[in-house]
Amino acid sequence: MVNLVRVEKIKEETLHHLMQFYIYEFAALKPEIKLEPDGTYRHFDLSAYWDDPCRHPFFIKLGEELIGFALVATGNEGRPNSIEEFHVIRKYNGFGYGRQAAVKLFAMFPGKWRITQIEANGPAKAFWRKVIGLYTNGNYSESSDDKRRTIQEFETACR
Repeated sequence: MVNLVRVEKIKEETLHHLMQFYIYEFAALKPEIKLEPDGTYRHFDLSAYWDDPCRHPFFIKLGEELIGFALVATGNEGRPNSIEEFHVIRKYNGFGYGRQAAVKLFAMFPGKWRITQIEANGPAKAFWRKVIGLYTNGNYSESSDDKRRTIQEFETACR
């Protein structure tokens, strides 16, 4: 069973370790992403996730094993909820664990959602179209923007 566990500040380094897998895969889509001199990718600035009550970092776990993470921003001032970053390590792709995690996030934060993917990320676009399509019974909209991103928008209710 997939569980979402809120990341506490004390576990920030563990989150950075997991994010290395994400950045590694993302680097294939964005050539400007380069390794640092120490052989790692530059860490994301996660300070907002510890300081802003509208930012929520989660570990995705299968039982007790870490298999991914999700960074969520909840809507405020009329903005929708969004999944800012989401990753399940490759070993666990194709088993439905990412879908289970996404559905749990949608249920945790009911309301309007806006999910974006860069245009070049075909697997992410396919994943989100399928997950959101199943979750909403096809009741979502999709568009593109001038930043070459694909965007799905939909609304969830308490389940």
